[in-house]
Amino acid sequence: MSVVEFPAGFLWGTATAAHQVEGGNWNNDWWAWEHHPDSPCVESSGDACDHLWRYPDDLRLLSELGFTAYRFSLEWSRIEPAEGEWSRASLDHYRRMCATCLEHGLVPIVTFHHFTTPRWVAHLGGWEVPDTADRFARYCERASSHLGDLMGWACTFNEPNIVATMGYLAGVFPPGRRDAALRRAVNDILIDAHRKAGEAIRSGPGDAPVGLTLSMTDYQAVEGGEEKRDRIRRVMEDVFLEAARDDDFIGVQTYSRSRIGPDGAVGPEEGVATTQMGYEFWPDALEATVRRAWEMGRGVPVLVTENGIGTDEDGGRIEYVCRALEGVLRCLDDGIDVRGYTYWSALDNFEWAFGYEPTFGIIAVDRATQHRSVKPSGYWLGRVAAANALVGP
Repeated sequence: MSVVEFPAGFLWGTATAAHQVEGGNWNNDWWAWEHHPDSPCVESSGDACDHLWRYPDDLRLLSELGFTAYRFSLEWSRIEPAEGEWSRASLDHYRRMCATCLEHGLVPIVTFHHFTTPRWVAHLGGWEVPDTADRFARYCERASSHLGDLMGWACTFNEPNIVATMGYLAGVFPPGRRDAALRRAVNDILIDAHRKAGEAIRSGPGDAPVGLTLSMTDYQAVEGGEEKRDRIRRVMEDVFLEAARDDDFIGVQTYSRSRIGPDGAVGPEEGVATTQMGYEFWPDALEATVRRAWEMGRGVPVLVTENGIGTDEDGGRIEYVCRALEGVLRCLDDGIDVRGYTYWSALDNFEWAFGYEPTFGIIAVDRATQHRSVKPSGYWLGRVAAANALVGP
C-alpha cells in the first residue's frame, strides 16, 4: 500500500470505558445487573483490567506506540456515590488521569456517561424520570469544574441510543425493560440531559469541544425494506443527530451494517464473514455512517470515537481497520470535516453482557496476571498514528 497522509492535527486514539476496565465498580446499575440471576450477563466485570490503578503504565504504553489521544470515561458512581455527596478523591483521580495523558502527549477525550448509572439514581427511577437530566447536569458541572481545564474533548454520553434501546426496549441492559413507548420517552430525557450537560460543561474551566457519541449502523434496505429501515433509523439515530446540530462535534461509533427487510433485520448475508459479536465483517460501514452524520448534522465536525472489531484473528483486525480508514480518507477527500479516529478498544476488556469472550483490544490482557501484551495490530496502528498516514501492515 502506498502511504496516504491524513490532515495535520488529525487525532489518533484508542478508547476504554470506566466500568469495562477499572474494576470494582460495585456502586452502579451495571454491577447490580451483572449479579442479577435473571440478567443475560455471562459473568461479572470483577477486577476488569485493573485500569483504575494501572492507568499510568497503560497510558505510557499507548504513547510509546504512537497514539496522540486517549478516550476514557468518568465513573459517576465513584464521583457522586450518594446524592449530593461528592468524592474529592475520585475527582482528583480523574484529574490525574487527564494530567498523565497530557504528560505523555495524549489528548484526553473525556466521556461523562458510558452506560453506567449510580445505584441511587437508578433507585430514583433512572432514565425514566425527567429529573435525572438535572441530576446528570449537576454531576457534569461538578466534574468539569474539577478537571475541565485539562480536558481535550468532552463527550456527554456514550451511545444514548443504546442506553435507551437495550435497557428499555430489548431488555438486555439495565433496567431490563421492554416497552417501545418508554424507550421513546427515555430518548427524550437523554436528549434533554445531553443539552443541560453540555451547558454545564461549557460553564466550567477550559474550552474543550462538547458533543455526544452515537452508535451508528449502516442500515441497508433489502427486499422492500426501505420504509422499515427509515423508521428504525429515525428512532435509533436521527433524533440524536438532529439534537447534535448545535454541538461542537458528533462522535460516530460504527462496527457493521444491518440489512433491513419489511419486517425488520434479516441477519447476515450468506457468504459474509461474521465477528465474535455476530456482526458482519463490514468495514465499509464507517464511511457510510460518517457521511450520514455529516449530512444529518448539517456540517457539525465528526470525530470517530469508536470503530473496531471483536476477533481472535489479529490479521483480520488489521484488514478491517485498514479498510475502514480508507473510507475515512475518501470522506476527507470529499470535504467532510473528520477530526480524528479512535479505535475500540485499547485493551481486551469486559464487553457488557458478553463478558470477556469478545476481544476488541489492540492490547491483550492476561486475566490471571493482568499482564499486557501488544498485538501486531497495536504496533501497526501505532505506526499509522505516528506517521499520520495510512501505511501498509
